[in-house]
Amino acid sequence: MLPYLILELEMGCSLWNWQVKAKHGFSNLTGIDYSKAAVELTINILKEEGLKFFKIQVVDFLNPSAELKGFDVCIDKGTFDAISLRPEDREEAKKCYVNSLKTVMQPGGFFIITSCNWTKEQLLQIFTPGTLTYWHIS
Repeated sequence: MLPYLILELEMGCSLWNWQVKAKHGFSNLTGIDYSKAAVELTINILKEEGLKFFKIQVVDFLNPSAELKGFDVCIDKGTFDAISLRPEDREEAKKCYVNSLKTVMQPGGFFIITSCNWTKEQLLQIFTPGTLTYWHIS
């Protein structure tokens, strides 16, 4: 089992990702979603697949609990897109997201983001200043 503490945002229907992570030795994973229904569905599917060692929680990432901290890796595959494109308080929501990210991550941790709404340059403007070290994989 690999010792990394990993947070996956808005896991929704990403069972395949969880199976791959489990197959490669990742077990210290926490998945969060703001939707109680998505969390319940994920828990049920993971139990059926025998993947009982993952921690799944209902959490609003813009207001994370104090216990949600210390992660070595944070994976986002659409949460920032959804938050940053909401009609009300868009700029404030983006700032809250970045602050939440700083709160939950270990210093020197890895933030992995997939975005279909923002360019690399735009993401760097939002996340790099004083927040994260940048590495780009193409």
